Amino acid sequence: MRCPFCAHDDSQVKDSRPTEDNTAIRRRRQCDSCGARFTTFERVQLREITVIKSNDAREPFDRAKIDQSVALACRKRGIAQERLDQLVSGIQRQIETLGESEIPSKAIGEMVMEGLHQLDAVAYIRFASVYRDFSEARDFEEFAGAVQDAGKN
Repeated sequence: MRCPFCAHDDSQVKDSRPTEDNTAIRRRRQCDSCGARFTTFERVQLREITVIKSNDAREPFDRAKIDQSVALACRKRGIAQERLDQLVSGIQRQIETLGESEIPSKAIGEMVMEGLHQLDAVAYIRFASVYRDFSEARDFEEFAGAVQDAGKN
């Protein structure tokens, strides 16, 4: 594993253990060159999945993009990192169990929306504002009103 600090190609695993939700292996590593310590995560990947973007561009599926989007939507919401990891792992499992080698980015966005809707209303609205490209305050008002009305039922 390449060191993120000095880019040396070799590091030693000092400790390995499963994550709390048992979806990955957490490894503490130490660089053979500079001695820096860092953590890596190893996850199962069932198949190579290609994401079809809205402009028809294709790129490999990257779990980290979902992680970043969810983390940004949930920023300062007091949601435990474990719950965010479970949400992202669940979305990844859904994608992998579809059995398709290609998936539209829109489908992934809808899965994230559904997961955030169940997790936290504010995070859901934050994500929706970017995902649905809100351009005016009125867009927020209408969407938030729909979320609030759905919560009353």
